[in-house]
Amino acid sequence: MKNAVNRRDFLKGAAGAGLGYWVANQYSRGQEGSPPSEKLNIAIVGVTGRGGDNINELESEAAGLFNIVALCDVDDNFLKSVGPRYPKAKTYNDYRKMLEQKDVEAVLCATADHAHAWVTLASLRSGRHVYCEKPLAHSVEEIRLVTETAKREKKVTQMGTQIHALSNYRRVVEVIQSGAIGPVNEVHVFIEKAWYQDKEPRMGVPVPPNLHWDLWQCAVPERPYSPDYLPANWRRFWAYGEGTLGDMGCHLIDLPTWALGLTRPTKIHAEGPEVHPDWCPKWVTVQYDYPARGDQPPVKLHWYDGGKKPELAESLDLRKHKLAHMAIVFVGEKGTLAADYDKYKLFPEEKFADFKAPPQTIAPSPGHHKEWILGCMKNDPTAPLCNFSYSGPLAENVLLGTVAYRTGEAIDWNPEQLAVTNTPKAEEFLKLKYKDGWSLGA
Repeated sequence: MKNAVNRRDFLKGAAGAGLGYWVANQYSRGQEGSPPSEKLNIAIVGVTGRGGDNINELESEAAGLFNIVALCDVDDNFLKSVGPRYPKAKTYNDYRKMLEQKDVEAVLCATADHAHAWVTLASLRSGRHVYCEKPLAHSVEEIRLVTETAKREKKVTQMGTQIHALSNYRRVVEVIQSGAIGPVNEVHVFIEKAWYQDKEPRMGVPVPPNLHWDLWQCAVPERPYSPDYLPANWRRFWAYGEGTLGDMGCHLIDLPTWALGLTRPTKIHAEGPEVHPDWCPKWVTVQYDYPARGDQPPVKLHWYDGGKKPELAESLDLRKHKLAHMAIVFVGEKGTLAADYDKYKLFPEEKFADFKAPPQTIAPSPGHHKEWILGCMKNDPTAPLCNFSYSGPLAENVLLGTVAYRTGEAIDWNPEQLAVTNTPKAEEFLKLKYKDGWSLGA
């Protein structure tokens, strides 16, 4: 890899800056009698699906910088399928047992959403750096606690919003912040994708012998196994996921959050089909009201999924520009910008026909996973751009959309109090109930 830096080279450079002794000792923490490893020792929790993708992305971006020393999954077949790639890695079904392995320095969590906070909090509190998939946790309360714990423990973190590392997002941020379309007071974010459930899940099916169902449920109050929950359909059920908004919101709302410096919304209103207590909806629309920031005006951010779209999708003819299935549209006083992961387009077209992009001010990423690896090697919590200090509030805001939808009312949000101030109905969705014996702690 062109940008690869092995650990030995890093320590040599650090020594030149007077940091070598401190860094070397940082990496030998908790390993009495063992020499410092030449690579970062990583444990993977959830080894297929997104976990498998993460492993491949680590290998692609940061080969030579890490060892996978532990693999953890509640499905024995998944462990058997990945284990031969890493014959020296120890295997586990229970992440709590895995964290007893002393040479684990960092943990990558790619479980279903309902287990994110538990794996992440335990890892942080035991002194490990953490990479966790979006949306970071399963409730606003969990996300806040994860964010605060990472800050207190001073660990290197990254949320799995890998699009943040792509060049197109960085160029859009530069264009918006250059003032090309003027002050922005409205953003429309839509995606046709839909994670929803519209019929009772199948029950009465025996738990497969390879699956540790009790461990998969983690802290969720006990419920019978259904083959409709696994391997990925858990996103369709409130007990384990948050529907399409929970799946995709962090990827797409990330861009306006970054470009406009959005903070915390003050009011959130959502609409969708009749709320079901167990199932995620076929579609939902959400309006987030963000306050002014300095000389930037207040912003109304609109979310649409499941085929719902803003009227401007037609008026701008986004289909012509291959932006019909997913887009983030910034509406400014001087023009409009529509983007997806790979491209952006300015409107009106004739006005921006000769547009010259502003100078690049945001450096290219070495890779989303490599940002985290290098941050861990430097023990620098600010190195990954989607560290929990940034991505925690982003994920909170995303899940507030599901809270508003399930509450059935526009909600007034007080982030300092972690409270919806205008209705008590939101409390059960902000803070979840767990099975006996499970507590988030402090």
